[in-house]
Amino acid sequence: MRGGNGRGGPAGGQEARRTGLVGADVRQGMMTGAERTCSLRAGAVGPDVRRRCAVRTNGEVPGFVGRRRELARLVAALRAAPSVVLVEGEAGVGKSALVRQALAQAAVAPERVLTGHCQPLADPTPYGPVLDALRCGGALLAEGTEPRELPPSTGALRPWLPDLGAWLPEALGGGEERYRLVQGVRALLGVLGGVVLLIEDAQWADRSSRDLLLLLARDPLPGVSLVVTYRAEETESGAPVLGVAYRCPPGVSGGLVQVGPLDEAEIREFTGRGCGAGLAPEAVSELAAVLGERSGGLPAVLAEDLAGWRDSGPHPDPVGALTAAELPRGLRDAVAERLAALGPDALAVVETVAVLAEPSGEEVIAEVAQLSAERVALALVEALRAGVLTEPTAARYAFRRESARQVAYRRIPGPARAAMHRRAIAVLRGREPQPLARIAAHTRALGDRESWQQLAEAAAGQAAEQGDPAAAGPLLRELLAETDLAPDRRVRAARALSAVAANAADDTAGTAVLASIIADPRLPVADRGEIRLTLGLRVAVQGGDRAGFAQIERAADELAERPARAARALVALAMNERDGAGAAARERMAKAAAALEIEPDEEVTAAYRATLLTFQARDGDPELWPELDRLPRDATNPEVVRQTTRALYNVGDIALDTGHDQRAGRLLAESRALARQAAIAYLECYSRIALLRLDGLAGRWQGLEERFAALGTEFPDVAMASAERAMLLGRLAAARGRLAVARTEFASAARYGERESQVTAAIRSAAGLGSLELAEHGGEAAAAVVRPALATLRQAGAWARSAELLPVAVETARAVGDIDAARHLIEEAAEALGGVDAPAAHAGLEMARGYLLDGVDGRGAGEAFERSRDAWRAIGRPYESARAEEWLARTLAETDAQGAAERLASAEATFSTLGATSDAARCQHVRRDLGLGRAASPGRRGYGEALSPRERQVAELVGQGVGNQGIAQALFLSPRTVEHHVASVLRKLGVGRKEVARALEEG
Repeated sequence: MRGGNGRGGPAGGQEARRTGLVGADVRQGMMTGAERTCSLRAGAVGPDVRRRCAVRTNGEVPGFVGRRRELARLVAALRAAPSVVLVEGEAGVGKSALVRQALAQAAVAPERVLTGHCQPLADPTPYGPVLDALRCGGALLAEGTEPRELPPSTGALRPWLPDLGAWLPEALGGGEERYRLVQGVRALLGVLGGVVLLIEDAQWADRSSRDLLLLLARDPLPGVSLVVTYRAEETESGAPVLGVAYRCPPGVSGGLVQVGPLDEAEIREFTGRGCGAGLAPEAVSELAAVLGERSGGLPAVLAEDLAGWRDSGPHPDPVGALTAAELPRGLRDAVAERLAALGPDALAVVETVAVLAEPSGEEVIAEVAQLSAERVALALVEALRAGVLTEPTAARYAFRRESARQVAYRRIPGPARAAMHRRAIAVLRGREPQPLARIAAHTRALGDRESWQQLAEAAAGQAAEQGDPAAAGPLLRELLAETDLAPDRRVRAARALSAVAANAADDTAGTAVLASIIADPRLPVADRGEIRLTLGLRVAVQGGDRAGFAQIERAADELAERPARAARALVALAMNERDGAGAAARERMAKAAAALEIEPDEEVTAAYRATLLTFQARDGDPELWPELDRLPRDATNPEVVRQTTRALYNVGDIALDTGHDQRAGRLLAESRALARQAAIAYLECYSRIALLRLDGLAGRWQGLEERFAALGTEFPDVAMASAERAMLLGRLAAARGRLAVARTEFASAARYGERESQVTAAIRSAAGLGSLELAEHGGEAAAAVVRPALATLRQAGAWARSAELLPVAVETARAVGDIDAARHLIEEAAEALGGVDAPAAHAGLEMARGYLLDGVDGRGAGEAFERSRDAWRAIGRPYESARAEEWLARTLAETDAQGAAERLASAEATFSTLGATSDAARCQHVRRDLGLGRAASPGRRGYGEALSPRERQVAELVGQGVGNQGIAQALFLSPRTVEHHVASVLRKLGVGRKEVARALEEG
């Protein structure tokens, strides 16, 4: 049986290191077995020994990331002793690091953590891990000047713990030895009091130790916390670590804490901390993706892999160097140890699963392994119980981690591996339809390059036909990487990859390959033009970088012998609004129409029609809507469907800029559904982004940040996703008074707007930044942002999309004293918007007119603000409506105090409902300044130990990391008042400043 060595640990530690079993959790920062084992001489216990005997809990655990929920549960249990916590997780998942972090956060003194380790020994000493832990209690017994008198029952421990002989009384005879030992352990723990008994790797505990832990867990001592870490997959017969009889007693905190692998965000954070400051964020993200795949999210493997990569640097190609590196030694040793414990049939089955490289059923495994069904079934049971294989779907078996599969695969001798690959090919050939991609992979593993090239091309075609471009892309990239690929096959593969890339949302690797293909002099000119056109579209559209139009312009020249395709390039060029290209758009569309007269083409005609509709939407053309109804929504040609989807998205997205929100919602929902049906990933992503933006405009702010973050994770390479997310977060942060955050987000969106071919992002981000500058630094600072944006708007003639910029521009002109410029801008906008179907632009114009007239013509200003409010209400944007309502109240204050108070209360209520904390606070401030009295309320009441509404506002800002000065600015309060509210919040919540966010979530 397995268990603790009971003699101090060094021998067990050597054995564990020899078998490769220690690295997983120990490398997360725990001390060595020798450091944890005390050899205390009577009367010779000093501070150095105390530090060696305890888990270090002072400070954060190096490299610790994530685990927020698990950490909170463990910390709460440690603070509410008596408690029993079972920490479950596989090797290397970071159980020990989690415990250390919890001990640090719970402020448990190092000498009060008594740690015992179970070891994978064949003949352990009974009670070994518990006795090892108690031996460290000498540091506590030595405290004080007077010797402690221990209960007589602790004398039973004297033969087991000679190092504590100076404190333990003489052993008493009589009774069963085991009973006396248990009572002695309980008595000693009771004397020590307020300790954490930490037992690590309890899956190796001997029966006596498990029984003792069960007794301590069922009847925990006051003030004592029992923490047990273990690997569920390695417990005896899969039974619970404390047995099926254990249930957490009433009144005892704790329970089961399951620790899983790190998620993608946590792996990126871990990587960013570990690789230093020399790498760009994009490189860190790519490195994290490779590390995550190699480690399966296990922190111990991550740490070892990252350390090995660092030590072998510097690297011109960091990601390539890591990809080519050998898998971490700790992982290889752990897998080898598990494989060594398997019987012959189980090992044969595991190796077969490693060769098959996909979840497989018993029948396929039996054929490839050449074993009977009965032997395969028994072998699978053994492999599952050993934790080597898992069952990801019903009756399908695979490795838990791809990296573990690779280790097992590489350990198979070459001839045996080749024989299994040949048998796998024979089995797969019998399926209908044949899985060509899998057959190609097995063929490549056999070294048959010619056959693999043929199969890979066929498999890519099969995947494309089945609507699975994600599978076709990698096959085509691998094919094009072949140096001896035949010219005709290279051209076919390049064009196929180009077609796949056209609809992909996040195929960065495909874009890089396309760029390398067009540099190949062996490629015919027209074919190069086709591929260059796709590359340019990816860079300009999916990548949001108008530099892609240079590629499209070159493609138009290279496609001269193919008029229809040249027309497609011209249609794409017409979409560019920047660098003076907008003026040439009509001319390019005319040339495209002429080319289509020469060579009619259904697909390019569909692109031409979609672009014309986009122009109508940009211009606010009232004739647009009937034209949309004529789009061929039921076409069978995939490209025609794509262009219909593109038209619906473009018009829907622009409809948000022009203020047709309800129509926009319907069009975007339709484009999303069509994009999903036709597997056009980037258009589906775009539609989902715009729908999230619509939710933000409609005041549905709850959960928006999380939904945008999830979308960014799903489509990491779509630049527009991050830009729209930045504008949303900037908008929400400004409304909540987090001005520094808002500035950062709007600046990020502005950088995207500078690259993007459409002017809308630049105009909207400038409006956000300009508004912040106006509030914080005054008119001149705002003008530096607003004037270039106005020039861009005028150059593009984008008046139908000017709703956000116009009011800020007029406010800014007034702030710098340039009334004439403000008046001229309004006149210019009014003339440009005559007959234009753009409700938002008209509402923004009325808001700007109100700003111009405020303080000069109160009645005129009030009427303008009222028209703006009504227009925003009709559109369905509560935030903008409330802003207009607030300004209407200001204009009424001198002539209609009652009406002003009612309107201001209405605006404040809307802001409060939305969560626009700073705007609501501003309304309160305006009420005081204008002498409008308090808002109507049911009466002031005391809140006792609950947070008042104002305290909750303060708490939310504290939880978001805003300092007292920022809170004062956001809520229009004095710094002293903020200090008072913060102190009250921390007292009521019973937490420190860093823990406020979690306390609000849990409350």
